[in-house]
Amino acid sequence: MIISMKPGATREQVDRVCNRIQEMDFAVRSIQGDERVVIAAVGLGDVTHAIEVLRSVEGVENGVPISAPYKLVSKQVKSDRTVVQAGDASIGGDEFAIIAGPCSVETEGQIMACAEAVATAGGRFLRGGAYKPRTSPYSFQGLEEEGLRLLRKAGDSHGLKVVTEVMTVTNVQLVADYADVLQIGARNVQNFPLLKEVGAATSCPVMLKRGQSATIEEFLLSAEYIVTNGNPNVFLCERGIRTFESATRNTLDINAVPVLNQLTHLPVILDPAHATGKRALIPPLMRAAVAVGADGAMVEIHPDPERAWSDGAQSMTFSSFGEMMREIEPYVELWKATRLQAACVPA
Repeated sequence: MIISMKPGATREQVDRVCNRIQEMDFAVRSIQGDERVVIAAVGLGDVTHAIEVLRSVEGVENGVPISAPYKLVSKQVKSDRTVVQAGDASIGGDEFAIIAGPCSVETEGQIMACAEAVATAGGRFLRGGAYKPRTSPYSFQGLEEEGLRLLRKAGDSHGLKVVTEVMTVTNVQLVADYADVLQIGARNVQNFPLLKEVGAATSCPVMLKRGQSATIEEFLLSAEYIVTNGNPNVFLCERGIRTFESATRNTLDINAVPVLNQLTHLPVILDPAHATGKRALIPPLMRAAVAVGADGAMVEIHPDPERAWSDGAQSMTFSSFGEMMREIEPYVELWKATRLQAACVPA
């Protein structure tokens, strides 16, 4: 439920409302606003009765139930957009975030070269897999902690924030020690113990990728697991869903971006590389990501895609990546102007 306080409500009145909420077996999950305080509460109690009681408390203006099955990530709870900070870089703010790097960390020379290419092209985030979930048990599984060390070294050398996947509950703290952003991959979007752990054990930003068969509601409920366990620093990544179409690896659900922007305050980015599996399709889909209102995009690059240890077909060369970054500059400038204009419109 959402409890709106009257303008100018005192700190004592807000505290009294919070105490009454807890007495009725609800938990206060967020308190938004300064002049007009809005309190979000979740729990298993009788919402209708609780709202009736709270409406009578001094300083309360109104109370309404949260209709969406996901609560804390809903726009009903927080109407303004969340900006996820990773040091001096951000997702959801006034910059179109570019996350780029190889599918997997292979060697020090390879990841250092990728980091240089990302920084030169204007990207702020270096991606790379140290732990790789692979369909075949015979495929390369990643360099593990050595890969994390190389990623951190490459990121620090070129002023980039590191994004890498965490796959198991036992490795959350280890990966968080090296990374600036924890990635939850498509295969783990409903690995609820892992979602709970990245919510409870760390405040490190989390990039949650949509599962191949996950609905929008299921996707947002997975984000809810992270946020309700204590970590609000979550952004979403649409990476394509499984359909009957075989021309591409997956089908990029481009309309998921405006749909998610209507339903949640969390930032949303696109991953055209995993969606299509074809590097030639990445540039037009990058332009689409900007046009449709995404907060950023993630792509794969490699110094020699033909010899990549994984996902070479969807990895861009450094030169094609740099060219694409230059091509989208006019689109990004328009995106920034539109974002600034929206921010200036009174609520």
